[in-house]
Amino acid sequence: MLMIRRRCGESILLGNDIEVTVLEVLGGRVTLGISAPRTVLVLRNELKLTEDFNREAARQAPATHRDALAVALSNSRSKAVKA
Repeated sequence: MLMIRRRCGESILLGNDIEVTVLEVLGGRVTLGISAPRTVLVLRNELKLTEDFNREAARQAPATHRDALAVALSNSRSKAVKA
């Protein structure tokens, strides 16, 4: 892991087209600004961990539960389109 220090207004570059800028430091919180092409996915780590957890839970669910959920979602989408 690369560790560097930056002050407010300073930034780092990741590759040629991603820039991470320190916008604010208050107490133990840091606000970052990220400039990246729209094709680059930028996620908070906890969201990725939650997504992985949910996918694993869905894989372990019985097929009958998955089928029932798929039908319910399909029905709710068709009702939303008609409204």
